[in-house]
Amino acid sequence: MRKPVLTIFYQFNPWQSSIGGIQTVIRSFVKYSPKEFEVRLVGTQSDSSHPLGKWQDAELAGREIRFMPVLTLPNDNVRHLIPTTVKYTAALWGRCLSSDFMHFHRLEPTLATLNWSGEKTLFVHNDIGKQIDASGKKDAILWQRLPKVYLALESFLVSQFDQILSCNTDSVAHYRQSYPAIADRVSYIKNTVDNEICYPLTWEERDQGRRALAQQMSLAADTRFLLFAGRLHAQKDPLLLVRSIATINEPNVHLLIAGDGDLQGELCAEIDSLGLSERVTLLGALVQQELAQLMRLCNAFILTSAYEGLPLVVLEALACGLPIVTTRCGETPNLLDAHSGIVCQERTTASIADALCQVLLHPEDYPIEACVQSAEPYSARFVASAVYSDMWKRWQQKHNLSQELTIPTTLGNSQEQFNVQI
Repeated sequence: MRKPVLTIFYQFNPWQSSIGGIQTVIRSFVKYSPKEFEVRLVGTQSDSSHPLGKWQDAELAGREIRFMPVLTLPNDNVRHLIPTTVKYTAALWGRCLSSDFMHFHRLEPTLATLNWSGEKTLFVHNDIGKQIDASGKKDAILWQRLPKVYLALESFLVSQFDQILSCNTDSVAHYRQSYPAIADRVSYIKNTVDNEICYPLTWEERDQGRRALAQQMSLAADTRFLLFAGRLHAQKDPLLLVRSIATINEPNVHLLIAGDGDLQGELCAEIDSLGLSERVTLLGALVQQELAQLMRLCNAFILTSAYEGLPLVVLEALACGLPIVTTRCGETPNLLDAHSGIVCQERTTASIADALCQVLLHPEDYPIEACVQSAEPYSARFVASAVYSDMWKRWQQKHNLSQELTIPTTLGNSQEQFNVQI
């Protein structure tokens, strides 16, 4: 019997340093896909080394896949005059890439897929209501300028999906309330963290690593590091971040910013104007393994976003034993407890600075073990395995098959097996 085919659609080059939680989720779903599935990915390429629209054999996260670039995009971390989503949607137009299963991580490209056959799943990664809120930052996302157009587009497209899975409970409520005819297709899904990459050190190992990092950067041995990682974009509000750092009077506190994006120039200017050049270091885009290594050495992770779903980077930081300081947005406040981080009640420099000082001055209140425990239910192995198990059961039912097949999926040091009748 042939393997069921899963095709994943997203506007990125999986072998390029690309900032964003969606990219990490996709890599996890590829990495932990059972061998009984054929996995394909339709994305972009950074140069013209391969012909567009042609399948090629490749390897991603140790898994053999088929890859098709449909767009040449040198840098997907920076916004362009024509939004990347528009270019990607246009590149899909007129093609037919029907598959047994299709996963989409943005709504707009599915304009091109209305007539494609196969099971379609839309993954929603943000709080849709706040993402298109017309009162929000108009430079955060184009749809904030045209919220009614987005909702009309959404209404036109949602009926094609067999499933809508969101990591944000407000978005789940939005789809169920707005489209009661498909409410039973809408579900909450946990976001994922790869524990093979994101894992903690002991207190002693962390302190040794922190001192080594300080020495490498020619900083004082007792320097305490704060970390931000993400796209330099209005949604993440990095300007609020550095303004908050400017109000902290604690000595030897250094902010590391891992990321890239269209606000980089403005951010650099703000750092200079605030006199923070000696207290802030911009690291650029880092691959996941490099970022995880930093997380194991820092004292706190900061999130100053205006809106979110459930940021992957928060789960990664927690899994590395790093406490979180966050604005009240997305699912992160529901994830944290008193020993794994602080939720700022206001999106102000004073509130954020006070929370950071609390974590810096009382590290014993935020033990590594408590942070790791908060992230444990979000293991990529478990989340992806559950999704694939459900897909396999639906495949079985569709083809009226009865032979038993076991899909083994490695879970830490043990093996969990999904036995399904096919």
